Amino acid sequence: MTDIEKLLSSCLFEIDNAINTKKLDDIKIAVLGKNGKLTERLKSLRNMPEDQRKIVGAEINAIKSEILKRIEAKALTLEILELEKKLSSEFIDVSMPARIRPSGCIHPLTKVTEEVANILSEYGFVFTEGPEIETEYYNFTALNIPDHHPARTMHDTFYVSYPTNNEGRRLLRTHTSPVQVRSMLVNNTPPFRYFSIGRVYRSDYDATHTPMFNQIEGLMVGKDISFSHLKYMMTDFLKKFFGVPKLELRLRPSFFPFTEPSTEIDINYEIKGGRILFGSGDKWMEVAGGGIVHPNVLKSGNVDPDQYQGFAFGFGLERLTSLKYGVSDLRKYFESDERWRNAFGFSYVTK
Repeated sequence: MTDIEKLLSSCLFEIDNAINTKKLDDIKIAVLGKNGKLTERLKSLRNMPEDQRKIVGAEINAIKSEILKRIEAKALTLEILELEKKLSSEFIDVSMPARIRPSGCIHPLTKVTEEVANILSEYGFVFTEGPEIETEYYNFTALNIPDHHPARTMHDTFYVSYPTNNEGRRLLRTHTSPVQVRSMLVNNTPPFRYFSIGRVYRSDYDATHTPMFNQIEGLMVGKDISFSHLKYMMTDFLKKFFGVPKLELRLRPSFFPFTEPSTEIDINYEIKGGRILFGSGDKWMEVAGGGIVHPNVLKSGNVDPDQYQGFAFGFGLERLTSLKYGVSDLRKYFESDERWRNAFGFSYVTK
């Protein structure tokens, strides 16, 4: 037996008797590594005559191939044995109850946003939106709000330190009504129906006011649109939203610079057992405002008020949510209290 055959025999014996993959790796390095026994034989070929080098080189390559094949087969066997050993030492009782993990839930404002959007979409209203950082022009002037109006003061409005331009100072919008003008400028050929839902900002903070809150606004413009359309729309919308078919509405004369005539919208209720019941009783609660769009607002949107008119309405999203689901403090919507969330949130599988 030649030295190379002895090397092969010894190597195969060690491979067959390797007890783990680490031992197998050590054998491979010792034989085929940079300074391995077979590698040294390959290096010695340079000192042999060419005819002998071919014969010995072929023999070494055949042995190398045989060793690699045996190592690969042994590695697979050892991996299976090690896996079986690991599985036999580990045990999972699949009959045990699963570990309870806290799950998220749908925020009440998110749920009501979806509810409102679905109802308005049924009437053919299309969702539109605008920037939260507005200009005095779109937030006030284009909506027929005069320069001396108290809403423009620093006490009521958050102004931001942007350079002024021909549209006036920049501010955090105080209502979503600027979206109405921007939408009309994009499409000023009636008829059209738009609604928007978004954040607005005012300098208030107590149980019924927060510096940031959400508004819902709707706008319908066309020919022969009258106050009766607004009344029907609000009546039907509120009946669907609160799920009370017998809900009654009361329209009270009011004033908004951007509508004329304007109205406050109330719904009837009574208190029984400490709960508010809508649709019964002779008490009234304000829920929204609206009116016929002022001609100056239509002009700001490049709509001819001599040919077209329309109505607009607005709700506070937090107020609607509080009335429907019994939240007494508006500040709780934004305080990220998990206890409150678990009490008022909705499961993500709830429809």
